[in-house]
Amino acid sequence: MRLGAVADDVTGACDLAGRVVEAGLPATVLLGTPDDAPGDLFEAGAGCAVVALKVRTAPAAEAASASAAAARLLLGAGATQLYHKYCSTFDSTPAGNIGPIADALASVAGATATVGTPATPGAGRTQYQGTLFVDGVPLAESSMRDHPLTPMRDSDLVRVLSPQTPAPVGLVRWQDVRRGADAVAGMVGDGHVLVDALTEADLDVIAEAIGRIAAQRPVVAGGGAGVATALARAAASTSLGHAPATAGLPAVPLTGRLILAGSASAATRGQIAAFRGERHVLDPLDLARDPHALTPIRDALAAHTDPLAPILIHASGDVAAAQTALGAERAAALLEDALAELAAFAVHALGRSHLLVAGGETSGAVTARLGLSRLRIGAQAAPGVPWAVSSSDAGDGPRTIAVLLKSGNFGGPDLFTDAWEVSP
Repeated sequence: MRLGAVADDVTGACDLAGRVVEAGLPATVLLGTPDDAPGDLFEAGAGCAVVALKVRTAPAAEAASASAAAARLLLGAGATQLYHKYCSTFDSTPAGNIGPIADALASVAGATATVGTPATPGAGRTQYQGTLFVDGVPLAESSMRDHPLTPMRDSDLVRVLSPQTPAPVGLVRWQDVRRGADAVAGMVGDGHVLVDALTEADLDVIAEAIGRIAAQRPVVAGGGAGVATALARAAASTSLGHAPATAGLPAVPLTGRLILAGSASAATRGQIAAFRGERHVLDPLDLARDPHALTPIRDALAAHTDPLAPILIHASGDVAAAQTALGAERAAALLEDALAELAAFAVHALGRSHLLVAGGETSGAVTARLGLSRLRIGAQAAPGVPWAVSSSDAGDGPRTIAVLLKSGNFGGPDLFTDAWEVSP
């Protein structure tokens, strides 16, 4: 199988790729859509290629257009199954972007149906009777209820998705999933079909159903990383000679460890609180009023010479005050730009080698500023949080670096301390 995935942000792409690698297929991530697909996009003629975009909160038409371009590249490179990777907490608004992107990918693939689920049980995401649960709590009662850009106030995904698309939105309930792949396949009509899933076994049933439908007509699989992992498991079980991509990652000589945290999620806040080491705080209000606000942090980075001891730079915990004064979008942009600038300074001025970045928007800004174009995926530091190796060419020449790009919601409290144990 050649699984070609279009991801709506960078950390989601890494989440999917890391889980696919662990399931037994090699994976690579392209950061943006190049003009031409690399010749070795699908390693050994199989595996997974993910195009990571930055469109989760972009205008719907822009997001759909960018996603369609990525899908055309993947299909042109030989993808046999197209996958729409969106957030496992269904981050969206009544105008999109999950529905518009799904419509665009179906059109490119010539498909009349998309089938999937945000359920990723290993990350605490499950769907039952159309309701999405986050760590056992309905979505609208979780911390996502007050997300600054995509507040999720409804847990019923059929109700959330329906206003975003002119296509019908269907639901396959868990009782029917328990009847097996034939039952699920038989319930898929045209439009977008969301399928309940509580366990990895449920995801395997959905993957088998997708395989049966795809054999008869084009179909776009979609959702969180869960179904993609199940598709990879099925492909790996029938393929021989595909070593996990972790085996081929080159070692990156350690010259310094830097953590950049722009996420305000509960998980990242817990990781910041648990970190014991040198840290510096960025406040959007300071960044807005003082053009030299980063100078003391640059000086601190330059003075920090212990390559084994990570240094943490994170957003102020008082996000609400900055959003009230500056607006949510401007406050976020100031933080992203500052963290991206500090990443470039650390890599190209100081020669630092290992970066851990927390937050999807922050990861997109950092990878763009560093000029990263492709990630080779390696071992996971936590479920959905893999290390990768890439080449930064946005300074005085190319530098090979190790990067871990983490969704704000992922990882345990000690991730900022423990992640380095499996780094390249």
